Amino acid sequence: MENNLSITRQCELMGIPRSSYYYKPRAESELNLELMRMIDEQYTKTPFYGIPRMTAFLRSKGYRVNHKKVERLMGIMGIQAIYPKKKCSISDISHRTYPYLIKGSYYIICRPSMVLRYNIYQDKKRFCISYGYYGLVFQICNFMEAFHEH
Repeated sequence: MENNLSITRQCELMGIPRSSYYYKPRAESELNLELMRMIDEQYTKTPFYGIPRMTAFLRSKGYRVNHKKVERLMGIMGIQAIYPKKKCSISDISHRTYPYLIKGSYYIICRPSMVLRYNIYQDKKRFCISYGYYGLVFQICNFMEAFHEH
């Protein structure tokens, strides 16, 4: 069966401009392929490099590139810098939240390390307690040995 529709009519039916029918994409130049290879190597070493740092890296190697070219090439390669995104500190609603026990107490916390803290641990055959308040840390060890000797 012959195609009796003109190219103009076919493009109208598909909803695309006629120029898109004739468009032939060009391959990347050798320079762009070399830049993409260097970007890939550097991204493998330092995945936290974004467009500005990657541009500075390529310039340090002697290539005259701007951030727009680096952005386009990284977009073609589908890579972007790894960094904390927005709202990364919002907790999951399924996690349990614990109450802040010091709030509302008679302690007035006005500087860091002001809260009393305990740490109980076993060191070889003895128990130790380390505690601190107002930034001072005290340690009591061998307190269990006194009970075992008698």
